[in-house]
Amino acid sequence: MTFDFQSCFERALPYQQFLQEHGTAEHRQRWQAIFDKVTLLPEQKALLAGFRRKIQVLCMAGVWCGDCVNACPIFQHFATASSMIELRFIHRVQKFDPKSGDPDTLLANELSICGAPRVPVLLFLSEDGFECERFGERTLATYRHKAAQRHGASCPTGLVAPPQDLLAANTTEWLTHFERVELMLLTSPRLMKLHHEI
Repeated sequence: MTFDFQSCFERALPYQQFLQEHGTAEHRQRWQAIFDKVTLLPEQKALLAGFRRKIQVLCMAGVWCGDCVNACPIFQHFATASSMIELRFIHRVQKFDPKSGDPDTLLANELSICGAPRVPVLLFLSEDGFECERFGERTLATYRHKAAQRHGASCPTGLVAPPQDLLAANTTEWLTHFERVELMLLTSPRLMKLHHEI
């Protein structure tokens, strides 16, 4: 049976409302500190401003989660830069019963990564609610950074050293997923027909 992501998206919250409803003052301060550090390059702003297909982006996140603090403000910058990105958030509590039947837990289980519910996870939907991509919970740049911290720069797996500016690297990497979905939607024969482009 197909999971009803559209109903999840419709009950999800915009960025500021999400932080107000689920975060403490300390959480909001931490998220704002990262938000203030995110910088979009002129070419990244131009790319986002040029999006022509509407993308519904559902993010499962936890206000308590360090990875979410370092990623979700980036997503909000993207949504601000593009009128075509509709970004919403669903909160995942830090400790929860994965066997619970409540809607948020069902969604967390559906979006599991490596056998467990993780955050943040992005779910990209077309304007009419079809799934286009799932991605989370860390970028390659972040995993390289963590691997170097854990195993050292000469990690035997051959991983390259992490970038000096991890936030900028993550911004660039997350943007590739938004761009990929935009191009998918822009070249979709189904959507081209819907928009009378073919």
